[in-house]
Amino acid sequence: MLDPISLGAIGAVLGAVGAGMANEAGRWAWESAGGLVRRITGREVPAPTTHGQVDDVARLVHERVRDDPELARTWADFARGVRGTPGFPTAAHRPSLPAAPRSFTNREQALKLLDKEATRPFEGRPRLALLHGPEGIGTSTLAVHWGWRQSARFPDGQLHADLRTLAPEAVAGTLLRQMGLPEAEMPPSAEDRTALFRRCLTDRRLFLVLDHARSAAQVKPLLVAAPDVVTIVVARQPLIDLGALRIPVGPLARRDAVRLLTTLAGKPAVAAARATLPAVLDRCAGSPYALCAAAPRLTDPPTPSTEAAVPQSDPVLAAAEDSYRRLTPGAARLYRLAGLHDWPGLDAAAAARAADVDEAEAARHLEELAGALLVEQSGTGRFRYRPAVRAHAERTAAAVDGIAACSASVTRVVAHYRDLAVGAARAALPQSWRVPAAPSPVSYPDPGAAVAALAAEARNLVTAVRAAEDFGDRDTVTLLCQALWPLQLKAGHHDVLLPALQTGARIADDHVPGSRTAGALHAQLAHTLTELRRWDEAESEAGAAARDERAAGHVRGHASAVEFLGLLRLRQWRFDEAYACFEEAGRILDGIGPGDEGAADLPRARALLERHRGRALRGLGRREEAVKHLERALGFFRSGGSGGSGSSGGEAYNTARALTDLAETHLDGGAPGAALPLVDEALAVLARENATYHVAHLRALRERCVTPE
Repeated sequence: MLDPISLGAIGAVLGAVGAGMANEAGRWAWESAGGLVRRITGREVPAPTTHGQVDDVARLVHERVRDDPELARTWADFARGVRGTPGFPTAAHRPSLPAAPRSFTNREQALKLLDKEATRPFEGRPRLALLHGPEGIGTSTLAVHWGWRQSARFPDGQLHADLRTLAPEAVAGTLLRQMGLPEAEMPPSAEDRTALFRRCLTDRRLFLVLDHARSAAQVKPLLVAAPDVVTIVVARQPLIDLGALRIPVGPLARRDAVRLLTTLAGKPAVAAARATLPAVLDRCAGSPYALCAAAPRLTDPPTPSTEAAVPQSDPVLAAAEDSYRRLTPGAARLYRLAGLHDWPGLDAAAAARAADVDEAEAARHLEELAGALLVEQSGTGRFRYRPAVRAHAERTAAAVDGIAACSASVTRVVAHYRDLAVGAARAALPQSWRVPAAPSPVSYPDPGAAVAALAAEARNLVTAVRAAEDFGDRDTVTLLCQALWPLQLKAGHHDVLLPALQTGARIADDHVPGSRTAGALHAQLAHTLTELRRWDEAESEAGAAARDERAAGHVRGHASAVEFLGLLRLRQWRFDEAYACFEEAGRILDGIGPGDEGAADLPRARALLERHRGRALRGLGRREEAVKHLERALGFFRSGGSGGSGSSGGEAYNTARALTDLAETHLDGGAPGAALPLVDEALAVLARENATYHVAHLRALRERCVTPE
């Protein structure tokens, strides 16, 4: 067994604590680690943010504990309660690829090369292949077909990430979610997520498809040299510096194109189309997408307008034009207008707003478009365009509908997502002053359903922010971003939301500087940057939030921004500065009079500050003072409190938080007997709360209380 005070073990504990900060129990452990490091080293040590910094802190701790038995026992006691690497899926959670294609023709040489790469002697090199070719040529289909054909080789599952829709820092998180990692166990930083993903692949038998890659830099962090992991990268270009087996995918030979048409349309249809077949084959130019789109209309004579509409050299555009001209008028209009922006996954409700029709009609039109291969189904009831087809829809809309109608269509879709986000935010946090007060026709039955709706639409909401910015609709940008607060607070997804929040803060600075809106958006951005462990940026944003709230005369918001800066200081192990921030926030709250805005929330706000003061004092080793502050906070929350912002999950949960802080403070002071009843009370309080990670943390504390040293 590894010696708990060895350098490697100390580094592993610090790394595990840092990687587990996605849930509150992990943040507790991180603060505890900071206080303990301060106690062991006798000085303030900045919280590490990189793996190299973790190693540096581990060396400092190791130098002290190796020569001090009492400190060694203290560290070992703490280490016993630290969870290891976050959990990972079992055989019961086996990710799979998108559905296999209905038809597949030829590509035997490419399939043999993939088989060879998957079975070659390992020799420490990643099993990696790159399929590259122009759009519509079937590279993605080939990867998926090979994966399903070889599914028995990968009992731990098959992963698929569409890199078109993901920011670089979000890819590893998306793959971890596919593998079943709960959001509350997601490592906070992109570096930690990538490291966890690579580590968890080392002993798995998995197949990974990285689709629509734009550069080798997107892909390289996700590659692992594991003997039973096979990765296929799909791209338009060769990506020469990737170091993969490059497999070019070109047009189908004419006989293979005929074979594919026969598979799709049947021998009678191909025979009946003998006169028009050469022209169809010429127009499709060996593109599997174009051939699949042409199969239902083999016997239709091409019209002169169709022949001249697009260059003969682009079979995907030619196929899109041919399919478009055969749509019913309503479906053709929806095709044009819904394709004006690159939405990650349109459902019938959003498509209805694009075309200004009712939802049932939009659903019928989407089914028609899917049947014509003009949209692809990307999930239950959701659709998206392939890039070249969307470009065709956008260009056609400009020519047929005109600029004004196109602008109105995108505005309606953005308004749809704005209404959805605002309605969900109000249902998720009904009493929070951070949630927009704007009216919304959308409602949800309970907070859980509201947060789930925000999570399901997260990428579309981020896209809506970008679309509103493109249209110069700054009010909608800021409103949408403010409505993301419940999703940030309750479900995370910080990697996905970050680009929208950065846009919102920038737009607010340009549009309404020094306003409550600007202050709120800087605070939201600071929150997400903190969770991503980008602490220097978070500090700047928290300062901007305090500046704007103060300028706007919003006392409650100003105090909250300063309080948040204190919470950031706790995360950074800067406990003196954290305490000073909480003291300042308390003085700011003193400026709220009995009839002023925020007065009803004052008792609760002060109780939260008492708890935070106690946490800072505990980190400083001033345990007696910490106990006094924590007991005052506990008294308020035990009594049920008053008022409430709706942003903390209820007074029962805050009671458990304060009990946990007190228990840990007593344990720090070597008083497990005083800590044990507090732990048991907290466990009883959480009996009806969905607080899995907090309960797990309390059970680890209880074990420390009852296990003799």
